[in-house]
Amino acid sequence: METQQTEEIAISKVLEDYYFKGIYEGDIQTLKNIYHPGTLLFGDVKGQPYAKTLQQYLDGVANRQSPKDSGKPFKGEVISVNVINSIAVATVHVKMYDFNYEEFLSFHKIDGRWLIVNKMISDVQQ
Repeated sequence: METQQTEEIAISKVLEDYYFKGIYEGDIQTLKNIYHPGTLLFGDVKGQPYAKTLQQYLDGVANRQSPKDSGKPFKGEVISVNVINSIAVATVHVKMYDFNYEEFLSFHKIDGRWLIVNKMISDVQQ
């Protein structure tokens, strides 16, 4: 049980220190540190299907105005983290621009590091 809590804390730290920070600042190098190169992203945004490779997603981040530079509110929040051995799922909420994203992030511990291997998002009304 103690090990599981330690791993949940480690994933929460990855989310706070890299994921939310990278999205907020639009820093693709920071984001690359926590994504497995084969990551796929799926979901819906404003009711439209969303499907991207990691490279497509990072290109989008690189070519948009960052939330930091936009001056609009940004908030990233870890809702839950569930760990089983070397896999985990984190549920997070991200408010940025005019979006409220509910996200499921799948993690795998590879070479001692927790990496995002899949991202599913849905833009919800709030």
